[in-house]
Amino acid sequence: MRINESCAACLYDKRKQLTDDEEYLTEVKRLIDTRRESDTAPYMVYLFDRAYEKRFGKRASYRAIKKQYNDLALSMEAALRKEIEASPEPLETALLYARIGNYIDFGAMNHVDEETFLKLFENVKASEHDAAVMRSLFRQCENAKSFLLIADNCGEIVLDKLFLSELHRRFPDLDLSVMVRGGEVLNDATMEDAEYVGLPQIARVISSGSNAAGTIYDMLSPEARDALDSADIILTKGQGNYESLSHQGRHIFYSFLCKCELFTERFSVPPLTGMLVEEV
Repeated sequence: MRINESCAACLYDKRKQLTDDEEYLTEVKRLIDTRRESDTAPYMVYLFDRAYEKRFGKRASYRAIKKQYNDLALSMEAALRKEIEASPEPLETALLYARIGNYIDFGAMNHVDEETFLKLFENVKASEHDAAVMRSLFRQCENAKSFLLIADNCGEIVLDKLFLSELHRRFPDLDLSVMVRGGEVLNDATMEDAEYVGLPQIARVISSGSNAAGTIYDMLSPEARDALDSADIILTKGQGNYESLSHQGRHIFYSFLCKCELFTERFSVPPLTGMLVEEV
């Protein structure tokens, strides 16, 4: 997904919120102004972070925030599992719950709070478009051998785990894998986070080999590239993964909440609208 001028301005403004250092902001502006047409927002953020660390050292860790939301989601896990199992369509409900987890995004969101997150569970409904995409996804699972979920944020990965559990229940022969970030970036999930919430009990977990806040093919490890290239079905979570993987000729399912102006305008929806997209 290409960077338009409003997206570029937003990227710059977020850096101004970090620091008013003129030399650093000049470098950020230079990177934006000289970006290639193929560059995506996750890649630009990766470049900004490299420039930041070169000048100031490591950014403040999100470790405490990641634990906070992993623990919050874990505390909800048993109750949500009961709701999923009691649903007329457990797998569909689990996928919608997993999409709600995409709210926990300290990159795209100016403010994240528990109250808003919890309220999103109060009226969970699938739109007609959602239902059509889910039918296509699950129909393809019937004949597939491998399924790759590309994860996004902490907390969200607990809800992904619930979805993968239901997916395994319906399609027990489907080989399940999850790709997480290869290093610390914002509140994105890493191997350490996946192990903390018990994801390896449900699926094979692999590292992207990169700490970019997206899935940038040229930056992936050989193992991650192989997983992406060989998976029969790919489901990615979050805006960053959509931005970095869409329009590249791959057949991918995307699940995310629209959390910024670029996405609300792109899909003509209000903020925090959930989207399921199949790109063939």
